[in-house]
Amino acid sequence: MIELTLIGIGTGNPGHITLEAIAAMNAADLILIPLKGADKSDLAGLRREICARHVTRASVNVVEFALPVRDAENPSYRAGVDEWHDAIAETWYAEMAAHCPKLEGRVALLVWGDPSLYDSTLRIAARLEHRLTLKTKVIPGITAIQALCAAHAIPLNDIGAPVVITTGRQIRDTGWPAGAETVVVMLDGSCAFQSLDPEGIAIWWGGCVAMPEEVLVAGPLAETGPRILAARAALRASHGWVMDIYLMRRNR
Repeated sequence: MIELTLIGIGTGNPGHITLEAIAAMNAADLILIPLKGADKSDLAGLRREICARHVTRASVNVVEFALPVRDAENPSYRAGVDEWHDAIAETWYAEMAAHCPKLEGRVALLVWGDPSLYDSTLRIAARLEHRLTLKTKVIPGITAIQALCAAHAIPLNDIGAPVVITTGRQIRDTGWPAGAETVVVMLDGSCAFQSLDPEGIAIWWGGCVAMPEEVLVAGPLAETGPRILAARAALRASHGWVMDIYLMRRNR
């Protein structure tokens, strides 16, 4: 049996790793680190740094593997993602077969943020259940939402009010969620807030939150939107990638 542990590592800050996560990393026989290409080599580097700082058991095998790339040309976004996840599951299986004798052992994957919030690692793991005996465990991490609110020192919600968590694609395609006052936007590669009427909207944006490169911008959307675009472009130019998230609130 493969015991697969999905470990939330927050935004990649080694200080965000919980004691439970450290114990799970040291209990693993194999830790898999995905490589996403030269332009995102820092992402693997952060995982390596986390392992170097927190893994103290010498017998833990840390293995890097090339992560399949999603076909962005597929006319169906959903079909393209499904095919991509199938390919990732096959790659996981191949690595487990190569490094876990008789497909038995404890395998860990370090997952950005929390594996249960806008992350597909659990869905990919489910694809392996028909290929091998698999027991999956999740160790939660600090979410990007928590890190963003902490960085700006703001509460997530107004008193007694709900919060909508959505994606940039949804904001771009359907606009502001009906009835929402507070909206958190994740997985936005094109700054979808540009598609909204900025009147009466405040925004709190963060790029590379909780990392040394962190950049924060906040204020009325009409005024801060251009500053966010510039800050995001600068981070991407200097690092080759940027992880960002933002919260928007409409005036009551």
